[in-house]
Amino acid sequence: MTTYLELKVPIRFEDSWFRQLRSLLNGVNIRWQRNFYHITIAFLDFAPDGVNMVPGLNERLGDVFAPVITFDKIDAFASGYHRQVIHLTTTDAPDDFMALVKDIRQYFISKGCKIQSDFKLHVTLGRVQDPRMNVHKLQDIISQVELPDITLDLTEVDYRIFKDYGKPLAHWKLAD
Repeated sequence: MTTYLELKVPIRFEDSWFRQLRSLLNGVNIRWQRNFYHITIAFLDFAPDGVNMVPGLNERLGDVFAPVITFDKIDAFASGYHRQVIHLTTTDAPDDFMALVKDIRQYFISKGCKIQSDFKLHVTLGRVQDPRMNVHKLQDIISQVELPDITLDLTEVDYRIFKDYGKPLAHWKLAD
């Protein structure tokens, strides 16, 4: 079963910097993310049937303090033929958060899960599907956005079936 573990990021589609970004890219074919902003800690291309991941995740997330991350950059990366992802990120990822991500990913692998993608700390804002665009053009445009430093306590983690925004398989509220 394809599942993923996501850390929710409380940004809003109507934030002024996000409106500016969309305005700068007006006329470009982009599928904007409108809700469910998150950092994917692990995308499991395969999780074995009958293996309950929740107890091990409880051990790893039960006494973790909410990571505080300052998002200070909008960037883009290539994601397949004529597609790019516009995303929010940080230039200074907290070491304790990165260690937690590594531990969780290793736990999934030890349980027989398949993870094909490496971890990249980012929050997807939109997916560009316009053959006229490439990463370099996008980066030139998005560098014009006046992004304030956005420091957030990230307190909610969901374990979900891929593309199912209903009730998660498990939910954790991290300590502030």
